[in-house]
Amino acid sequence: MTNPGPPSHHTLPAPTVWPMVAALGVTLLGAALVTHIVVGVVGLILFVVGGIGWWRQVLPEEQVEHVPLVPVAERAAPVARVKARVDHLQLGEAGHRVRLPVEVQPISAGLVGGLVGGAAMAVVAGAYGLLVQHSLWYPINLMAAVALPEMAEAQMPQLMAFNAKALGLGFVAHLVVSMLVGILYAVILPMLPRRHMLWGGLIAPLLWTGFLWALLGVINPTLNERVSWSWFVVSQIAFGLTAGIVVSRAEPVATMQSLPLEMRMGLHGSTGSEERRKP
Repeated sequence: MTNPGPPSHHTLPAPTVWPMVAALGVTLLGAALVTHIVVGVVGLILFVVGGIGWWRQVLPEEQVEHVPLVPVAERAAPVARVKARVDHLQLGEAGHRVRLPVEVQPISAGLVGGLVGGAAMAVVAGAYGLLVQHSLWYPINLMAAVALPEMAEAQMPQLMAFNAKALGLGFVAHLVVSMLVGILYAVILPMLPRRHMLWGGLIAPLLWTGFLWALLGVINPTLNERVSWSWFVVSQIAFGLTAGIVVSRAEPVATMQSLPLEMRMGLHGSTGSEERRKP
């Protein structure tokens, strides 16, 4: 027998997009439980199409592709082993890290940003009530209708009139939700790519507005029809921009990543990492 020599190519499974299509279909099927049946129908179609495409990719014969290898003469030489000792970096030394981000925004900045953003959102909602509905109490009563059944079934004259119970509930709910979302901004924004104002001021408000629109359309279609979603989007963008500005301008706080291991573990020894490094 003759020596065939080293192989000239690798045989790999052919790339396919069908598993991702099927996974997207399953995701939409789950999302239909809290959104709309149309979402489930689209998910079922994608799942069936993705499953069939995936099946045909491997049966009756698996599809493969041949990746050519670099000629032997052009390949890198084997790595020569040396007995030199390798220095190991300590955590936090010379920029070495295993946890991202290295710095985070303080929680207090999130609280302040949430309060400022909530105030900006309230101004936009009040402007909508005065300019469109000619009542400052309409947006407050409409927000309280989510938790008050009598307000959810109220007629327009009742929604435009002052209601102390709705005012108190709406104020507390708006205050708590604004602070919680502000804290969420302080935690998430440092982990996102650059252009934080684009993420926090535009993309995030549009995403949760779409989610609330779909959810409210299933839970309470009558209340969903009374919400002016164009003004709602504007108020959410006002919240996102103001809260994002406050959070992004706060002085960042270093995470525990830069601390020595014994401090992160809560140990209090007499010798620190600096002493261990001494010869």
